[in-house]
Amino acid sequence: MKGWGKWKLKHEKPNWKEKAKKAVAKEAAKHVENGFILGLGSGSTTAYAIKEIGKRIRRESLKIYAIPTSYQAMLQAIENRIPLTTLYENLEIDLTIDGADQIDKNLNLIKGHGGALTREKIVASASKKVLIIADETKLTEKLGKNCPVPIEVLPFAFPYVKRKIEQLGAKTYLREANNKVGPVITDNGNFIVDANFGVIENPEKLEIILKNIPGIVETGLFIEMADAVLIGGKIGIKELRKG
Repeated sequence: MKGWGKWKLKHEKPNWKEKAKKAVAKEAAKHVENGFILGLGSGSTTAYAIKEIGKRIRRESLKIYAIPTSYQAMLQAIENRIPLTTLYENLEIDLTIDGADQIDKNLNLIKGHGGALTREKIVASASKKVLIIADETKLTEKLGKNCPVPIEVLPFAFPYVKRKIEQLGAKTYLREANNKVGPVITDNGNFIVDANFGVIENPEKLEIILKNIPGIVETGLFIEMADAVLIGGKIGIKELRKG
């Protein structure tokens, strides 16, 4: 077994996606300025950005405070010695750095495959600027293609919400936990329903319809919230902006 482990380490090919994630994370960290109140999103790409921000704090003595969008982001910030604050203390956020599960040509997003969509949307809405970082596989012409929309739902309302979403033509799946019996429970104590609508022709309209269903806390449709997107690819980084 020892020999096999050494062989794997020696011959394993580098993953271009991980390189791309690290590259955009490093670039995103450059947007953080001294004195910023910073929103920290959740997920693997943002985790790299949190590490880079921590390095800048130690190297440049930056004075910033961060508002994490999940326990995951909070623990990563603490590990990287990033001081934390809350919306109670700082209602206006200078910059939020976050990832995305899908990004269309208008910079609309599907988010929430990590389960933190509600807090991510609140923090993004309180931000002067939202910077999204992702690898190029997250780009799509239209949202919804091979990508369900995560929806946070009050447990009490789950059967009703499930029926109402399915009446809109979606297939729904209650997200199950990997390492425990039963459903995923969000940091807010709610369920996650993954709704597969297929290609979404009008995400703005769908967002309004879903938000009008009692029992839905928040949806993973982030419409006109991203100010800029950094995309990492096999040959470098490109920046996409509104308009």
